[in-house]
Amino acid sequence: MYTISKQFNFSASHIIEGLPEQHPCSRLHGHNYVVELVLAAEELNATGFVVDYNELIVFKKMIDETLDHRHLNDVLTGSTTAESIAKYLYDHARQIWQEVISVSVSETPKTNATYCP
Repeated sequence: MYTISKQFNFSASHIIEGLPEQHPCSRLHGHNYVVELVLAAEELNATGFVVDYNELIVFKKMIDETLDHRHLNDVLTGSTTAESIAKYLYDHARQIWQEVISVSVSETPKTNATYCP
């Protein structure tokens, strides 16, 4: 199995609803998110790639236009946790590339959430 990955960045604000009032994430706050897209294939394509990294610009463009410098509660339906953002991004990427196996979202250098069905 061959795998490739690429990281993308975006900055956004959100409020995680349903938390106790004293929880810091129940207030408006933001993150500099790091997203990692992972794709895999048992065999390489005719050029020798799982997917050409240049093709992944489509994913970056979607992140930049949809999420970057936005209030995520206005963009996403439901939860705006890192876990939910990972699933949202996985679903979008999987519509483009069947080779997508996971998407990870980090809100801080010490936290990471991954969606991998």
